[in-house]
Amino acid sequence: MLHLRSRRRAKPGARPGTISVDPESPVPRISVMQYGADSCNELNDVTVDKVSDLLNKDSVTWVNVDGLGDENIIQALGDIFGIHGLALEDIVNVHQRAKVEDFEDQLFIVARMVSIERSLQAEQISLIVGRNFVVTFQERQGDCLDAVRSRIRKAVGRIRHLQADFLAYAILDAIVDGYFPVLDTYGQQLDELEERLSSQHARHTITKVHRLRSEFYMLRKSIWPHREMFNSLIRDFESRFSDDTRLHLRDCYDHTIQIIDITDACREIASDLRDFHFTQINIRQNEIMKVLTIVATIFMPLSFVAGVYGMNFDPNISPYNMPELKWGWGYPMALGIMASMAVGMLLFFWRRGWLQR
Repeated sequence: MLHLRSRRRAKPGARPGTISVDPESPVPRISVMQYGADSCNELNDVTVDKVSDLLNKDSVTWVNVDGLGDENIIQALGDIFGIHGLALEDIVNVHQRAKVEDFEDQLFIVARMVSIERSLQAEQISLIVGRNFVVTFQERQGDCLDAVRSRIRKAVGRIRHLQADFLAYAILDAIVDGYFPVLDTYGQQLDELEERLSSQHARHTITKVHRLRSEFYMLRKSIWPHREMFNSLIRDFESRFSDDTRLHLRDCYDHTIQIIDITDACREIASDLRDFHFTQINIRQNEIMKVLTIVATIFMPLSFVAGVYGMNFDPNISPYNMPELKWGWGYPMALGIMASMAVGMLLFFWRRGWLQR
């Protein structure tokens, strides 16, 4: 079952900037990548106390936090990087839609990652983009950013020669590109469901079609706000991003539009498959009703003849004699008449095309 709504943990009327973590959320694990044009340093399971010591103005620092289950750690990181309280509140309340907000010398960006296992999983990722650092907050371990980390380690492309704004772009680009494998998986599932619906073994298929429609709704709900977010990054924050980075952000915007179009098309296909399934059911029911109607129509005159000849009349008393009542061939004649009527009606139905499927 899909949970399309997220419960807000902060109480109504709470002070703005209140951090209310989910008690079931994993304990934060901090990893740091610090790189420049000629070097790259990577550390895992870093404590909060060491994070401030690792900051270097001459290099780009990427601090990644997996898990939001400790209020003290989140607040300590907020103090180190000067993260606004409202941003910290949105970081731990993971029902946010994709957006971008400006906090003096920092940008706060919210995006949503998706993955598919047994069903669609959506996760909020929050980015704090400073002059020479990027801090990412994720709900749990596991993401689609391994390609970005590999490019940094191996110095592939220009990422090691550019600033933190390009790192933020690379992270957002990886998040958006992560939607395409999910859509490819859904495309394969739709093809399989279409084949199963065309066969006679589609008893439980309609349930899967309905689940896919719900997941497409969830997927579209996750990707749609990215369109406005990328448009705002390109249009409203020219001073925060270089011309080269803004050019790459336009590519992310194009990918977002493409994903929205594919998602809408897949949802329409799922709706068409559901309608096709119901149409097949109606057609089969109509075929059954047609056969039953034909059988009932054939037996109606036969029942009439049998009922007439089944009445108890005494020919010695009644002034009207039933025809052929005492004739030795009367019974075969009645059966022959009824058989002729049945065959005649079948021929009539066949000539009219009512017996064809």
